[in-house]
Amino acid sequence: MERFNAANKASILGILGNVILLILKASIGFISNSQAMIADAFNSFGDVLSSLLTFIGNKISSKKADDDHHLGHGKAEYIYAFLISIIMLVTSAMVIKGAIVTYLNHTKIDFSIYLIIICIITIVVKFGLYLYTREVGKKHHNILVEANSKDHRNDCFITMMTLISSILGIYIVDIIIGIIISLWIAYTAIKIFKESYDVLMDKAMDDITEEKVLEIVKKHDEVLKIQHFNSTPVGYKYQISFTIFVDGKLSTFESHEIADSLEKEINKEIPEIYLSVIHVNPMNVKQKDK
Repeated sequence: MERFNAANKASILGILGNVILLILKASIGFISNSQAMIADAFNSFGDVLSSLLTFIGNKISSKKADDDHHLGHGKAEYIYAFLISIIMLVTSAMVIKGAIVTYLNHTKIDFSIYLIIICIITIVVKFGLYLYTREVGKKHHNILVEANSKDHRNDCFITMMTLISSILGIYIVDIIIGIIISLWIAYTAIKIFKESYDVLMDKAMDDITEEKVLEIVKKHDEVLKIQHFNSTPVGYKYQISFTIFVDGKLSTFESHEIADSLEKEINKEIPEIYLSVIHVNPMNVKQKDK
């Protein structure tokens, strides 16, 4: 519940902040014909959608397991993060197109002190959102909030470039910065896309986490051998399964008691694990020595 409430608060703050910035940027950008500011406004529009999708995805992913979803709804985070990356890529393409059209039409920038003011406001707001969402994302391992955090961070640098463009007021510099903004949006989108895609395609857990699991198992002398280790992402956690071999002379109850104890220990010691399923096979101790 704490994880859900924290992500929910972060997404609502993101929506409110980005809506205000979108209105301010779009108004000043179109009045002054600043391609960099218009690009920044498009970026804020994408941020509004991203924060909205974060809110929806967080609400769905927080639902508990049911008869139709035995492992819960955790992957909803990655489905919505995937959608966010698509929106960002489309936004990037639209802004690049706008920059090219502006270049071909030789549209001039009408300098305005309001361009400077909006840039400064954006940097302050975005940096505040970045610090807050970064903390929430890291604490709760939430890809949606982490994606928003990276977006807020990127916006700080992007708006700094817009600020430079507005101060200089040079036509070609404005065009170049507008394209740089677009490429930055695309770069961030591709990173989010890949991370979401990996989870949705059931990419195995990283080697470090797997080694943590195996270290726990190897501490138990009763386990003679480990085979068939598999891991499947369940939202931001993993379901793991593997087979352990124990002395064939042990009773069925004793061997399964070892597996049950291991499952509880792994689930307790490693927060990345959602569920552990351990199969038990008997083994001739002499075979191990060979």
